[in-house]
Amino acid sequence: MKNVKNSLLAVTLSGIAAVAASQDNSKEEMPPPGAMALSTIVTKLEQQGYVPVVEVSLDGGRWEIEAYKEGKRWDLEVDPNSGEIVSAREDES
Repeated sequence: MKNVKNSLLAVTLSGIAAVAASQDNSKEEMPPPGAMALSTIVTKLEQQGYVPVVEVSLDGGRWEIEAYKEGKRWDLEVDPNSGEIVSAREDES
């Protein structure tokens, strides 16, 4: 019975360690202080003809957005504080 208890303790401790490790790796990047609401940024892009917006992620403090305009797919980098497009390139894939 002692071996069973030790085995259960080892499994429990390794499970706790795995959960803790996964939580450390899953920290999401936060927009910088003063950032506009993402919904406001998407609305600004839609008003500029980027419809639909199909993917949004935050990388290096900037929004990376994939959207269509005039039938072409675009990769946009958007400043989260001003909502201005910092770079735009047509996605040729």
